[in-house]
Amino acid sequence: MIRILLADDEHLIRGAFAALLALEDDLAVVAEAASGDEALAMARAHCPDVAVLDLQMPGPDGVAVAAQLRTTVPECTAMIVTSHAGAGALKRALTAGVRGFVPKTVSAQQLAEIIRTVHEGGRYVDPELAADAIAAGESPLTSREAELLALAADGAPVAEIAAQAALSPGTVRNYLSAAAAKLGAENRHVAARVARERGWL
Repeated sequence: MIRILLADDEHLIRGAFAALLALEDDLAVVAEAASGDEALAMARAHCPDVAVLDLQMPGPDGVAVAAQLRTTVPECTAMIVTSHAGAGALKRALTAGVRGFVPKTVSAQQLAEIIRTVHEGGRYVDPELAADAIAAGESPLTSREAELLALAADGAPVAEIAAQAALSPGTVRNYLSAAAAKLGAENRHVAARVARERGWL
């Protein structure tokens, strides 16, 4: 019996997945969660074989939860289900050790098969999502540009970014301007969004 944790803040979707997976003889949903923090607590309490995680939920997102599970519940395999994912999310997920990455449009039968695949040590990535990630290509940003752009992504002012990076505000502006120019973005906020969508941050 494959023991499953379902984490999704949309109760209707989580309930539908749970009901459909319960019809499979070899699958059992042993815990459900509506947030990243709750998913981590449930995983520690129930030690599931597979965690089926929504990409975007309150608290830590699905990728952050998957990354933490590698150390806190290493016997649990993580997979992501999502209704909207950029190439960046897929790259982050694979880096975090996620074994499956599928859209929520997947059928219950397909989901059950993918759960079995990842439980047996296999990997499944939705072909369309994989194609998008490949199409995004390699990052044109230097590591310092990416680092500063990541700090700018949450809207931090230049002075704050400069303090965090131990650089002068003028140097930070130069790096951010160079990054925005490389990405064809009109400002650092747009540049950060573009870079994140393409998996470069």
